[in-house]
Amino acid sequence: MSTMQEVASRAGVSKATVSRVLSGKGYVSQETKDQVFKAIEETGYRPNLLARNLATSKSMCIGLVVTNTLYHGNYFSELISQAAKKLDANRRKLILVDGKNSAAEEQEAIEFLHDLGCDGIIIYPRFLSIDKMDAIIDKYKKPVMVVNRKLRKHQSHCIYCDHQGSSFNATKALIERGHRDIAFITGSLDSPTAIERLSGYKEALAACDLPVQEALIVQGKWSPASGAAAISTLLEAGIPFSAVLASNDEMAIGVMKKLSEAGIAVPADVSVIGFDNIPTAPFLIPALSSVKDPVSDMVNEVINQIISMLDGGYLSNDNVFISELLLRDSVNNGPFFTPAEAQ
Repeated sequence: MSTMQEVASRAGVSKATVSRVLSGKGYVSQETKDQVFKAIEETGYRPNLLARNLATSKSMCIGLVVTNTLYHGNYFSELISQAAKKLDANRRKLILVDGKNSAAEEQEAIEFLHDLGCDGIIIYPRFLSIDKMDAIIDKYKKPVMVVNRKLRKHQSHCIYCDHQGSSFNATKALIERGHRDIAFITGSLDSPTAIERLSGYKEALAACDLPVQEALIVQGKWSPASGAAAISTLLEAGIPFSAVLASNDEMAIGVMKKLSEAGIAVPADVSVIGFDNIPTAPFLIPALSSVKDPVSDMVNEVINQIISMLDGGYLSNDNVFISELLLRDSVNNGPFFTPAEAQ
């Protein structure tokens, strides 16, 4: 591997001059720059990125911490791919680091990105508390943005979706279509999103003077298999229900398969709604109704905020994003439907 000194010797300049050419700092004539770049090409020299970062205080990289248990599924595929595309359009690179399985490991991942010299850090937390994330923002001078959690102290440093509100709206839509016995399949309850969606479901029932039937709430694990297992639990218990709200589309797909195997038609006998609006949702038979989170818009905004902070700009307070309920063929009128309710 060639060195900066070899480049300097071949170009007939000092090592300091090569450094100035690479960093873009200080005056160097165009003729000398051409000599240096020619020498770099001839020697195959590649600058040490970490050394350059230390010299320039810029890495042109943004770090993203995501827990590995969240990697699967369309939602996170879209989040990561959109982040990479958006940063690439701004001449920056995305560095993805695994937050693993605990708050301590998420903290380690953040510290790693900070020590690596990333210009900014985006956190999609699962285990870190809100107070801890507020403390992290206080600790680091470089820009930090949090996705999918509402902070208390640093509200301008977070972008989040109103999962509780979107679950409320989806549940209320089923109630307005004449459903009263609505089953709810949660995600893993160590997930803030799962807890918020469960809260929205309960809130909607209360708002419509309907009791929360704990027997109709079954815990899932975000997978199609867990959705199918949840329906098996309800069917084996003989608990009647005319609609199912599953906390993501993968579980909703498992729900539809298990209902079909049991000879229960969707939506004639049971209506089904999921969350995340995965690409296959409209192509299922019946087409799956779903709550669409504005993932691309959220990613664009969080990166805009990071870049604004890097450029000395101001943070926006438009940090709450609203989901959209897409009712498709998997939802039908329930046993208590009256035309007046639908108005």
